Amino acid sequence: MLRGALHNGNHESWQYADIRGGLEHSLVLNKSTPALSKESLSKGQILVEVISAALNPADYKLPENVLVRSLFIKKPATPGFDFCGRVVARQDENQSLSEGQLVFGALSPLSRYGTLSQFVIVPSSECVPLPDGVDPDHAAATGTACLTSYQALLLGGIYDGSQVIITGGSGGTGTFAIQLAKAMGARVTASCSTANVELCERLGADSVLDYRQMDIASELEKKGQVFDLAIDNVGIPGLYEKSHSFLKTDGKFMQVQFDLSAIRKSLQPRCLGGGRREFHIVVVKSKTEDLNQVGKWLKEGKVKPVVRVFDWEDVPKAYAELRTGCTVGKIVVRVARS
Repeated sequence: MLRGALHNGNHESWQYADIRGGLEHSLVLNKSTPALSKESLSKGQILVEVISAALNPADYKLPENVLVRSLFIKKPATPGFDFCGRVVARQDENQSLSEGQLVFGALSPLSRYGTLSQFVIVPSSECVPLPDGVDPDHAAATGTACLTSYQALLLGGIYDGSQVIITGGSGGTGTFAIQLAKAMGARVTASCSTANVELCERLGADSVLDYRQMDIASELEKKGQVFDLAIDNVGIPGLYEKSHSFLKTDGKFMQVQFDLSAIRKSLQPRCLGGGRREFHIVVVKSKTEDLNQVGKWLKEGKVKPVVRVFDWEDVPKAYAELRTGCTVGKIVVRVARS
C-alpha cells in the first residue's frame, strides 16, 4: 500500500488545467500533489487512501462543458467519483468509520479533488464499509453506475414480476441494471450489439434485442403495451416518443443519459410530438442506505461487476477507451501498487 506517500509530504494524482483538447489529452500525473492529513479535513470528512477508482462519462462531460468548467470547477482539478480505499484519518473520533477500515462509495459531482489520486478527502456520508470478501475493484466499479441503476429502478416503481426494458445492456449502467432488476424480481428485456448478446444473457436478461439486427423502437412497438418500466441508458432517438406503444398506461420511462435531448423530452408537450408516458431524468445521489444495499448484493454474489482494469500509469488510455462509447461494463483503475 501507499502509506509512505502521506508522510513524505506529497502524493500522486492525475490533474488537468486546460481541458480544451479533451480530458484524455489534458491529464498530467502530478507526483508532488500537496500532502493531506487530519488537519485537511472538515467536519464529517475522512481521508481515504485509494485502492481502486472507476471511470464514468461524466468525468469528461462535466469539465468539457464550458459553463460547468467556468463556474463550478477550480483548476487544477482531479477527475473521478467512484472509489474503494482505506480510511487513514478522520475528522471526528465519534464517526462510525474507523482508521484502517476499507470503504467504498461515490463522490458528489463537481468536486475539484476526485478519486484518481492516491489520497482523497471524502464526506463520510458518501461511503460505507466494504463487506468482507468483496474485491476492491468490484466495489469501486459500483459507485455511480450501480447507484444510478438502482435508483432508476426504485424511482420507476419496480416490483416483483415487473416487465422491464433496459437499453445499453452491456454498458456500465446497463450491466448493473440487468442484475439489479433480476435481484428485485423483474423479468428483463435488454438491448445490445451482436457481440454482447451472450453477456446480457449471462447477467440474467430473459430476452435480448440485438440493435444491429433490428430497430429497437420498432421491435418494442410490435410487442404492445407489455412493459411496466423502461430504462434508457443510450438515449435512443424516438424511443420515448413511441413509449406509449410498449409501456403500460401507468408505465414509466427513465432516461439515464443526461443531455439536451433528455431535457427536450421532459419539456415537449404531447401535442407537439412529445411522449405520452411518465418521464424522468435519473440524477444519481450518493446515499449510504443504497450503497449498503449494493454492498450486500456484492457479498451475496447477486451483483457481479463486469470490469476491465487499467494500471495507474494508463489513466489517459483508459479515458480514451471510455470515450469510444463501446466499453463493456466498467473501466477500473488500480491506484494502489501492492
